[in-house]
This record gives sequence, structure tokens and C-alpha cells, in this order.
Amino acid sequence: MGLIYAEIEIINGDDLALVRKNIIDKDEVKRMWVTALVDTGSYMLAINQNIQEQLQLPVVEKRKAQMADGQIVECDVVAPVEIKFKNRRCSCSAMVLPGDSEVLLGAIPLEDMDVLIHPLRQELIVNPDHPYFAQMKMK
Repeated sequence: MGLIYAEIEIINGDDLALVRKNIIDKDEVKRMWVTALVDTGSYMLAINQNIQEQLQLPVVEKRKAQMADGQIVECDVVAPVEIKFKNRRCSCSAMVLPGDSEVLLGAIPLEDMDVLIHPLRQELIVNPDHPYFAQMKMK
């Protein structure tokens, strides 16, 4: 199977909380669309420093990560990050990779959003067993 990419929206979760508290308007929420490599070998969402800076995502901790070449690096972890794909969403932490590294969509957000890799079409799809996965809004 080849490489699978997906268009996802990444949103600053703190901004969404400020909207719910009527502190900022929904038009002020920092968000961006990116093309992410669907990587079941990664467990987290991984973004790069440029995205972290543009979305002003707060650092909550540091973790060591093993890169594809085997190198171990210490990375910032930012949260909360909201991800949207089609009619799915999830809130998660993201590891910040150096420079302008490729965005990786890992196993935890994939499972949380109930999405699957379709091997024949080589694309990320909404789970056909749950196409209208109910997403309840908080009041």
C-alpha cells in the first residue's frame, strides 16, 4: 500500500474554549487546513514548528520521540488541539516536530474520530459502519 494523505483542519482548542465563554468571536479562532500523512506507526498527531507558531498552541510538556531515521529528539507537546476530518472531530495533544516537518496523523486521533484507511482507494474514509457518527455539542 502506498502513502495515504488526508486534508484535515487543525484548530486552537483554547480559542474554542474562549468562544464558548463569549470572550472572543468564532471568527477569531486560529485554524488552518493541512495535508497530513496518515501514519498508523505514529500514535499522536505531529505538527511542525510553523503550524505551532501560526496557531499559537501552548506547550504543555516535552517528550522524547524517535524519528523515522532512528534519531531520538526532544519535542514540545502542545494542547489542546482540535482536528476535523469530514464529519469527524477530536481534541488531542500534538507533538511539535522540528522546522517544517510533514504533519502526521497518528493512531490515537484516527481511532478517536472512527476513521479507516481504505486500502483499495488508498484514502482515509469515515467508518462505513458508523457514517453519521453522532457528535454532540456542549451547551
